[in-house]
Amino acid sequence: MKTKSLLVISIIVILTMVLASCAKATPVATEAPSAAITEEPMTAPATDIDCMGAEAGDTISMLYQWSGVEEENLNKILAPLVEACGIVLNPESTRDQALLDTRVQAGTPPDVTFWNVTQLSQYETKLIAMTDLGVNGDNYADYWKSIGTVNGKWLGLPVKADPKTLIWYSPTNFTTDGYTIPTTWDELDALVEKMVADGKVPWSTGMESGDATGWTGTDFIQDILLVTQGPDYVMGIIDGTIPYNDAGVKAAYEIYGKWAMSDTYAVGGSAGTVSVGFNDAILKVFSTPPEAMMVKQSGFAGGTVKDTYPDLVYGTDYDFFGVPGAQGLQGGSDWMMAFSDKPAVKALVAYLSSAK
Repeated sequence: MKTKSLLVISIIVILTMVLASCAKATPVATEAPSAAITEEPMTAPATDIDCMGAEAGDTISMLYQWSGVEEENLNKILAPLVEACGIVLNPESTRDQALLDTRVQAGTPPDVTFWNVTQLSQYETKLIAMTDLGVNGDNYADYWKSIGTVNGKWLGLPVKADPKTLIWYSPTNFTTDGYTIPTTWDELDALVEKMVADGKVPWSTGMESGDATGWTGTDFIQDILLVTQGPDYVMGIIDGTIPYNDAGVKAAYEIYGKWAMSDTYAVGGSAGTVSVGFNDAILKVFSTPPEAMMVKQSGFAGGTVKDTYPDLVYGTDYDFFGVPGAQGLQGGSDWMMAFSDKPAVKALVAYLSSAK
């Protein structure tokens, strides 16, 4: 069943250690960190970089989903490698996984791709093992290696992790309208109803994402399950001990459906949920005037807001709080996969996996 597979695939990359340690944690509002959420990424000194036989002018074609701040940060991270080895990067950004699928099937894949963990199994026979590319394996815990391993081959290198159990909002708008951050699920439900009574739309739930459309919905349902059923129940869905048509799963869908399918609760109702792009859904909360009061989205949402509204201030104009009542934290990650073993790719793998 496709819906179940989406749920399972995403939950596989849940930060299981956090789920275990935070089983009874009570979420609280986050305070603005001392450093901006788009803080300069760490880079290695150019003199410490092993070019793995790559020569000036060697190229690496790259395909990834990132744009804006995320893409800028990648360029900053890779700048020392480019400087030290003279490698020429040929990047391409797209949210359409079908483009990657088409190129792989046609035998013309990029040298490397940065994508989510599901593609490791999909492209297993086409990918080069990290151990054949000069990876510095000692710098990774067995947990991360195991996620990136398919049939005994380490095929993916984790490069970016994102917490998903977050709700983004405007502190300025909350203060203006007299709303406070909920600390329990019942308080969140009451807040949603209060917003509706005040004539406001609580949620922006757009999920359009090309061939990947729907992932924001499964993320939302997974967080509802972490609230209503807990992590053991979620893991039971994964290992098959809890059927996907169990009453707890049905109840989670009903909660989500009440909000996402009604234009009283979500921008555009069911049509908006299906047709509005997930990045546009984020921005609807921070437009003037706002089209919605909240959006449940991963940590990258802050970068999306900053890209479009650079004058907005994190902690004042946009911020987030954890999904109240969630017994744990859901997470997602992006992985580097290689379709080529040429020296420039080996240099990239060695660089990204270095202790620097």
